[in-house]
Amino acid sequence: MEKSSEFVRTFRSLSRKDVALVGGKNASLGEMISALDSEEIAVPHGFATTSHAYWQFVEVNGICSRLEAAIDHWRQGKTNLVDTGHTIRSLFLGASWPPPVAAAIEAAYLGLGAQAGVDDPSVAVRSSATAEDLPTASFAGQQESYLNIRGAEEVLAACRRCNASLFTDRAISYREAKGFDHTSVALSVGVQHMVRANRAGTGAGVMFTIDPESGYDQVVLINASWGLGETVVQGTVDPDEYEVFKPLIGSGGGVVPIVSKTCGSKAIKMVYGGEAETDAPTTSVPTTAAERASFVLSDPEILQLGRWACVIERHYGCAMDIEWARDGVSGDLFVVQARPETVHSQMGRPGSSGEVAQTYVVREPGPVLASGHAIGTAAVAGRVCHIASARHMDRFVDGSVLVTETTDPDWVPLMRRAVAVVTDHGGRTSHAAIVSRELGVPAVVGCGNATRVLHPGQDVTVDCSQGTRGRIHAGQSEVVTETLDLAALGPAHTKVMLNLADPAAAYRWWRLPHDGVGLARMEFVISSVIQVHPLALLHYDELPDGDDKRQIARLTAAYMSKEDYFVDKLSRALAAPCAVAYPRPAIIRTLHRLCS
Repeated sequence: MEKSSEFVRTFRSLSRKDVALVGGKNASLGEMISALDSEEIAVPHGFATTSHAYWQFVEVNGICSRLEAAIDHWRQGKTNLVDTGHTIRSLFLGASWPPPVAAAIEAAYLGLGAQAGVDDPSVAVRSSATAEDLPTASFAGQQESYLNIRGAEEVLAACRRCNASLFTDRAISYREAKGFDHTSVALSVGVQHMVRANRAGTGAGVMFTIDPESGYDQVVLINASWGLGETVVQGTVDPDEYEVFKPLIGSGGGVVPIVSKTCGSKAIKMVYGGEAETDAPTTSVPTTAAERASFVLSDPEILQLGRWACVIERHYGCAMDIEWARDGVSGDLFVVQARPETVHSQMGRPGSSGEVAQTYVVREPGPVLASGHAIGTAAVAGRVCHIASARHMDRFVDGSVLVTETTDPDWVPLMRRAVAVVTDHGGRTSHAAIVSRELGVPAVVGCGNATRVLHPGQDVTVDCSQGTRGRIHAGQSEVVTETLDLAALGPAHTKVMLNLADPAAAYRWWRLPHDGVGLARMEFVISSVIQVHPLALLHYDELPDGDDKRQIARLTAAYMSKEDYFVDKLSRALAAPCAVAYPRPAIIRTLHRLCS
């Protein structure tokens, strides 16, 4: 591959000290390639354009003064955000690459092809701003990425579009809110070998090295779907979800520390587009019935990703948000991005100065209208406002509950104005979840039917206070908030143990000082998590045809047998409270008459 230059640097030549040169995303890729080779963490190779290339592009095309004027007009109220963003992006899209910069990018791309043994390698072209992926500001999805790009001319065009995306409406709004100077932020573009998504078996997703809602730091949360990972990030699918208990990863003795496995619906997948020049580089297609009913990752793959997550977190010294992908040809796993987690990484350890626990109680809640993944731990009451597209954000009533199918970065200005967010699609690592969490706005994502069952103007209560499952109740209930200063608690004169009725809420209480779990109820696990009487699983073939039998078939579709479903779900559900207690004791109450 071509050597590094003023305008282009190979990933291998970069480290996390180079954020000012190539942005947080590209600096992190270089750090992992150069520093974590010995840990056998696979990262696709590539190169990054430098901030020098960006400033050269801006200077040669005379963009800076016109950019500053457009921002000033917007701040003075002479233009709106939409027109300002369009004006600035047009400056970039109509500009030409300075010949030395274009030559450096083309040479580096050809070098990638020579490395792979192909003339026009398929690459991912990703934006990496110099104020991006910081511990205090994620800039999640603020700039654009382009996948399955082939040919030097197409790479240059994609790089130009990445430069322009530094001034999407959402990026301008986010920088303004965070206090970043628009004219001092540069953009680097990462060009990276694509993990091949044109074959069956490709999977991708996101993982956090903590539980993203509670901040519980002893688990790795992994989301996975078929095809390219954009569907998980964008929240257009309901992905698989796995949790791995970090202290027991690699402990040997046959221990498989996977404390949670949930098979998502995964209705669509993003794959490579057609080969014709007129075809889009990527396209979304429906998944097969077999794919929807199957786990994307095997247990060994879940553990491998969990180990990689622990290594990356240990190396960076903070909680991390990591994107991964599996090659559809080789079946190998790769890490394609890693950035600091931006919410809980700012909080202290349990009992540290200023550590508080806040609880919410919904009094006399109405019937449950919809449910999904709970984002945050708060509860709020409000009035439903349906918005089908970010283009219609002027119709949103401030302080309402935003209800929509899914969100992307264009929705951020609107999400700031909402009292809560509810979506049909997405998991706990989707855009809607990440941004709501960072904004401190409670959200319920992946409801499946929220836009159908919640009506415009309807009074509802959004409750994320009961664990991992968020619920939308009919009517505006009273919400009572209590705050406890953990640092002010004195030592107890006796051992204090947690009583956990719901495994889904176990991680919520990890910050409380305790001596273990005094009681976890197995019968509650069976009714709330397994949702099927064990006798119905043992004698499934004898059940009469009907809705109940179809529901059992749906719940158990990802398992070889109904018995496997019961054992797996029960053991993993009980593992959650045990994980919170570890290495202290956890007492499980069995129900001896369960099968009588």
